[in-house]
Amino acid sequence: MSGPQRTRTAIPALETAGAWLLALVWILPIAYGLWAAIHPSAYSAHFGLNAPLTVENFVKAWNAAPFARYFLNTFLLVTMILVVQLVLCTLAAFAFARLSFVGREIAFILVLLQLMIMPDVLIVANYRTMTALGIVDTIPAIGLPYMASAFGIFLLRQTFKSVPRELDEAARVEGASPLTVLLKVYVPLAKPVYIAYGLVSVSYHWNNFLWPLIVTNSVSTRPLTVGLQIFASSDQGIDWSVISAATLMTSAPLLIAFLLFQRQFVQSFMRAGIR
Repeated sequence: MSGPQRTRTAIPALETAGAWLLALVWILPIAYGLWAAIHPSAYSAHFGLNAPLTVENFVKAWNAAPFARYFLNTFLLVTMILVVQLVLCTLAAFAFARLSFVGREIAFILVLLQLMIMPDVLIVANYRTMTALGIVDTIPAIGLPYMASAFGIFLLRQTFKSVPRELDEAARVEGASPLTVLLKVYVPLAKPVYIAYGLVSVSYHWNNFLWPLIVTNSVSTRPLTVGLQIFASSDQGIDWSVISAATLMTSAPLLIAFLLFQRQFVQSFMRAGIR
């Protein structure tokens, strides 16, 4: 076998080996967390086939902290952010994709600049704004800085630009207003992209930690990430089995959602592309 042929054969083998290695590195923490959560504390670092199974760790974790309230706060937070984002991003994306107005390109460039700014850079300014509004330690204070998403506007703009103009023009000939065209033509065609963006938004804000930690002070507004950090602090004592059970409880909704919608998630980004 010649040198180039050996190279062509070796590259796919290396790619496959690298993929398996990355998958193993990714799954090992989850596998350990699952093992520790369903076994007694004495077996959290002893891996034996005869180790007894238990759900007591989940019961202890649930009773040790107000996780029901944390789940409710997180659900209200991600739902509020997603609904407002979908409305604002849809309207802005449609304007950038199909409407003509003075300064459209400059305005879109300014929106894209937001993608280059890490949210953590704006924490001090955002906290001052929330203080001035008098809404510190509230769920709206956690979500307000994320209501307008540059990524969502960009993604939906690219999707709307791929819609044939003939459909738009046909609807307008029938007397449809721009808002009707948006709701009856563009939004239905972009449904897979909405699903993918919804998963991205929910997963990000479900796992967001630093800003909620700073802007919340009470159980009534604390999301899961902050509640889990307080629960797992050294003041509570370190029991890896109980902590693993609590971690699995808080991450289970995201894992289930991704497993249910993984096909739509991948296909929607492949459809949207960068046009």
